[in-house]
Amino acid sequence: MATVHWRICGLILALAQAGSFAHAQPSSSAVLTFSARSTSQVAQRSLNKGGLLPLPSAGAPAGLEPFFALSNSDIKFSFARLTEILRDKKHEGWVLTAYPDPKTSDPLIGAGFTLSLPARTHVQSDPLNPHQFLEPSSEQLWQAAGLDTQRLQLILSNYQSNLEIWGTRKYRKKIRTHELTEQVTDDEADGLLRVAAVQAIHNAQAYCRNFNQLTASQQMALAQLVYQMGVNLEEFTQFLSLINQGPSLQSASLTYSAESTPVPLTDQQDWQEVQASLIHSQWARKYSTRAISVIAMFDPDYAEGPSAAERRVRATLRPAKHHNKKKSNGHTAKA
Repeated sequence: MATVHWRICGLILALAQAGSFAHAQPSSSAVLTFSARSTSQVAQRSLNKGGLLPLPSAGAPAGLEPFFALSNSDIKFSFARLTEILRDKKHEGWVLTAYPDPKTSDPLIGAGFTLSLPARTHVQSDPLNPHQFLEPSSEQLWQAAGLDTQRLQLILSNYQSNLEIWGTRKYRKKIRTHELTEQVTDDEADGLLRVAAVQAIHNAQAYCRNFNQLTASQQMALAQLVYQMGVNLEEFTQFLSLINQGPSLQSASLTYSAESTPVPLTDQQDWQEVQASLIHSQWARKYSTRAISVIAMFDPDYAEGPSAAERRVRATLRPAKHHNKKKSNGHTAKA
């Protein structure tokens, strides 16, 4: 009996020491424990009659009802294909632990989902476009994906602690070498990606007054640009002016206009100008691999020959020259 008594006491002491050790560790331990114990709310979301997003069990967060109203009938491209592209390492990639944005050091997770953005006002400056911009906070989007906000705060706290200890470069190295434990599951990260992709489509409609008349590939290309750049796309003034310039671009698929007047050469030339405005941007030169695939999608003939469209862009695009990294700055790329 004495031996059993001492074993029980030893077990209690070991558990107490383990608890003290956990509190002494960086907040990552707390986040991982919380993540492991929490029940995924993604699985609890209800079906949403044809919507791109399933409704969270608690319903749509206030102000985000338009997100859940968007359906497959509002777009011409495959939403599943869009999310597949964004997950690819040539685009956003797929990381299940918070990691720093290489430019801003903002915490990202999944396919580049930003975890710390505040809600912002984004005024619609085009009087001919009835669509309004939607710029909710990261926390609101997190809720829209059916996830608990307390968990988000734990991940953010953990991220900030690690960033102060490691710095951006060491942090990203640990991500590349898979040294950090996952903080969200595949399903949860997919939920965040879907919500962010829906937001990108909403705002793509607000950027382009003729969005519903674009081809499937052109719609997808614009949604990808918005997903990557967010409000910074406002600085691509030439590009935005070109895609909204008039009726000739409405005939994006090189068909007849409303007056039954064929304008194929004008259309082709117009979309070449749209592509050129992106090709000559700092963004395209810096992210050339991703840019080539996105810019090629604006070609009206893309559906007939995706590879040929990409070759035409590749032949024109000149990647940025890499000089001393210390001389680089954080200015937003402009077109």
